[in-house]
Amino acid sequence: MIHRLGAIFLFYKPFFFWSMAVNIMILIFNPYILPSIITKLLLTFFVWYLVHETGGKRKLIFYKNLGISTWRLFATLFIIDIAITISFLLLMKAFV
Repeated sequence: MIHRLGAIFLFYKPFFFWSMAVNIMILIFNPYILPSIITKLLLTFFVWYLVHETGGKRKLIFYKNLGISTWRLFATLFIIDIAITISFLLLMKAFV
């Protein structure tokens, strides 16, 4: 279980910078939680489409060999991203 979660974090690592950039844009334009969750959901679907339709599809074989389905991988990715986004927004609202 911990090895699978570590593998999911490795998958999320290249997207973390872009996720934080989107978090900053959300903070500037619409710092509410519900629109940010919807935005992150749409971006997760976009990343799924991007990985599924490009050469990144080969990366998914590694996760399938670990017993992580594509659906579970992206659902966990979404949950991790939402936790970071909500924490970031609440922290920024408290201090700004």
